[in-house]
Parts: sequence; structure tokens; C-alpha cells
Amino acid sequence: MTVATSDKLFPAWSIIIYMATIHLVALLALFPSNFSWGALGISFVLYWLTGGIGITLGFHRLVSHRSFEVPKWLEYILVFCGTLACQGGPLYWIGGHRIHHKYSDTELDPHDSNKGFWWSHMGWMLCQNPARTEIPRYTKDIQDDPFYQFCEKYFIPIQIVLGLLLYWWGGWSFVIWGIFVRLVVVFHFTWFVNSATHKFGYQSYESNDNSRNCWWVALLTFGEGWHNNHHAYQYSARHGLEWWEIDLTWMTIRVLQILGLAKNVKLAPKQ
Repeated sequence: MTVATSDKLFPAWSIIIYMATIHLVALLALFPSNFSWGALGISFVLYWLTGGIGITLGFHRLVSHRSFEVPKWLEYILVFCGTLACQGGPLYWIGGHRIHHKYSDTELDPHDSNKGFWWSHMGWMLCQNPARTEIPRYTKDIQDDPFYQFCEKYFIPIQIVLGLLLYWWGGWSFVIWGIFVRLVVVFHFTWFVNSATHKFGYQSYESNDNSRNCWWVALLTFGEGWHNNHHAYQYSARHGLEWWEIDLTWMTIRVLQILGLAKNVKLAPKQ
């Protein structure tokens, strides 16, 4: 992979405009006329469905690390939920995450935390990062799957369809809260795993990087904040390894396991 530093990269204007638009439209939620309890409820449910079930359970623990197995139909449902988080398609997200673990907190890490909080939080994606060219190498197990290709290509049209459904159901307030506010929340909560958990918290294990266990990120991201544990045992389906490290995603996996839907669940040695 080509070594690159943040001061040599050029702005990715399409992504900058994309992110700016979503954040600006989300500000419309500040107007009282755009608020309703129903809209807030829809936003919260979609935050859980796309951020917790889609990104955390689907994109991350299931596909990126293969820490457990589910039937293909359920895998596709989880991946579709992750696609609704609009953080790029599944190939982009999963490939980028695998690259991060391969080179965590080194020059080749797409969001190397040594370059500062802003860079690891979102600056890395607002430029033409060379790591993107390496994604095909890290997604060979899924890149030929037609469903993954569909989600990769059409993640924005899929979001537009969701917006139309929300408008039909509850009007503009449902669209503003269910799409734009929810996306901003899921964006930043996910990005905190790249930034905050490489800066704040404690280290339980030697992981040869800056990863830390951060309780408040764990609460916001359904257990992803136990990041030092995760970097030490990347294959583990459970991230909260101590009794006080609450991991809602692990609880979800246990439910799937009890129902016979999750198999070959991998765990860290101490468990």
C-alpha cells in the first residue's frame, strides 16, 4: 500500500458536499414545527436498527470479523440494515475496517489516531485517501456477491426510498428526524469508535496500538466502546469482557444463539 500522510491528500469534494448536506438539513430539526414525538421515536428506532443491528452487529462483528455465523438470509438482512446507515456501501465499510485492523495506528491506517482526534474522527474520509484503492484486496470473500454489490451501488437510492416511505407515513418531520438527524447521530457515534476510543479510557490488554476501553462510547454504540478488548481479540463476538463492561450487541448475539440462528460463536480465551 502507498504510504500517505494527511497533509499530502486532496479534498474529496463529493464526500464533503454529501456530509455537509446531511448535517445542514438535520439542523431543520431545531425548528419546533419539525418536531413530533412520533418523529423522535422513528429516529430512535432507526438509530438502533441501522447503527446497532446494521453497523455494529452486521457490518462489524458478523462480516468484518466473522466472529459468528448466521444463515445467509439473515446476513443479508443485517447487511441491508447497515447499508441504511449510509456510511458508504458494505464493501467500502468492511474493507476499510479490515485495513484499519491490519495497520492500526500506523501510517497505513486510514484513520490513524496519531494524526489527531479530528483526523481519526472524520478528517480521513473527507480527502482522497489512498487506502480506498486497497479495499478490493480486503473484501475478496464478499465482493462477488450480487447482494453486496447491489447495496454498494445503490445505498443512496435505497435511503431515498426510505425517505419517501417516511414522508408518506408522517410528513417532513419523519423525514428530517428519521433520515437526517438519525444519520448525523449514527455517523458521529460510529466515528467515536475511530477517534474517542483511541484517546480516552483504559487499556486492559497489550494491543500494540492506542485502542482503549471507553464506557460512554460503549453506551452510545451498543458495546463497541470496549475497543481495547476488541483490538486484543479481534475475532471475539463479545467485546465487553468484564462483568461491568455492558455489551448490548453481545446480548443480541446470545439471543440469536439461543434461537439457533447464530453458530460458531468465537470468544476470547478468558471466556
